[in-house]
Amino acid sequence: YTLWAVLVLVFCQCSDAFDPLDPFGNITIKWDVISWTPDGYVALVTMNNFQMYRHIMSPGWTLGWNWAKKEVIWSMVGAQTTEQGDCSKFKGGNVPHCCKRDPVVVDLLPGVPYNQQIANCCKGGVVSSYGQDPSAAVSAFQVSVGVAGTSNKTVKLPKNFTLLGPGPGYTCGPATIVPSTVSWTPDRRRKTQVLMTWNVTCTYSQFLVSKHPRCCVSFSSFYNETITPCPTCSCGCHNKDKCIKSDSKRANSVGINTPRKDNEPLLQCTHHMCPIRVHWHVKQNYKDYWRVKMAVTNFNYRLNYTQWTLVAQHPNLNNVTQVFSFDYKPLVPYQSINDTGMFFGMKFYNDLLMEAGPFGNVQSEVLMQKDKNTFTFKQGWAFPRKVYFNGEECMLPPPESYPSLPNNAKTEAITISAIAASVIWLIYIFIW
Repeated sequence: YTLWAVLVLVFCQCSDAFDPLDPFGNITIKWDVISWTPDGYVALVTMNNFQMYRHIMSPGWTLGWNWAKKEVIWSMVGAQTTEQGDCSKFKGGNVPHCCKRDPVVVDLLPGVPYNQQIANCCKGGVVSSYGQDPSAAVSAFQVSVGVAGTSNKTVKLPKNFTLLGPGPGYTCGPATIVPSTVSWTPDRRRKTQVLMTWNVTCTYSQFLVSKHPRCCVSFSSFYNETITPCPTCSCGCHNKDKCIKSDSKRANSVGINTPRKDNEPLLQCTHHMCPIRVHWHVKQNYKDYWRVKMAVTNFNYRLNYTQWTLVAQHPNLNNVTQVFSFDYKPLVPYQSINDTGMFFGMKFYNDLLMEAGPFGNVQSEVLMQKDKNTFTFKQGWAFPRKVYFNGEECMLPPPESYPSLPNNAKTEAITISAIAASVIWLIYIFIW
């Protein structure tokens, strides 16, 4: 696998959808034909998110395709189409659920009647990342298709699949027939298989979402009173005329936190104009360990981030001793290289990052054991190489602006400057 991943890294640099920290990440949509009907078939459609740290948050996924012939959807369980379309040619009381040539499907909301549910449905389209919770990284629905083929040779595969999760970013390949899905009976004594299976693979590209980053990173340390802020206009300054100052009365007005259908953000005025800022503070230095404090701040008044993820790449993440307030999972896409980790909120505690305001931040500390052969505070070694929030790469400051180590500093001791830097860091977090 390591050799294969390296070859992919070398030959796929031309692809915007390739993620070197998650080279095998994709969303696979599997269609299993489980029975034939007089004019078509019944299929179980399962959406598996194999992305390690990119999930689908509220308002959820939207799946679309084009029928190859003149198929209709008689009924659905666990999902619904957004439009019925023109079904006037069908006489009598038996009218299809959808007659459009290009149906658009969304998940049902939690709490729908049991006769409309199947396993892994009805979560409002929210799908966890595979690294965060594999059991919740799946969504499914059942569809009864009519005016279609009634055998493996006459069924025509749907075309032109599209996936919104919830916005743009995913590109889906063509449907491909694969070996039929095999499963065991509950007593584990007999194998059964579906009648026909085809797969659709969708990959994510940040460039399809926005030409600008949507998060940035700032740095500080105990050994230098200088705070390195996010670069100016890190996320573009196209929202500069619509932003709200933190001390403005408008920030507390009624309805300010109501999301819009087009997901247009309403940002707090900052020099970086990013919805999300990640701050990495080198807090303390011990003989055998060192401590980092991380803070994630939301500057968007209209969006809460559910099941958020934070990914950092740093060489000393191979020796994480303890993580406070966040859950942590190492990411090892190339097996021999262990320098990337995923942080995410504890369920029912801080897995919800609130909108801009006094509660719009989450914080944690990480304790790492020193490797005497590689450890140093010099030349920006203490700061991450890459940072991702919710699967999107954040803008880092230029290396020459990183907090530098004083020439006469003794890194084995914590001095008064450490306390001063920590106080300044706290002021920076809560004022900005």
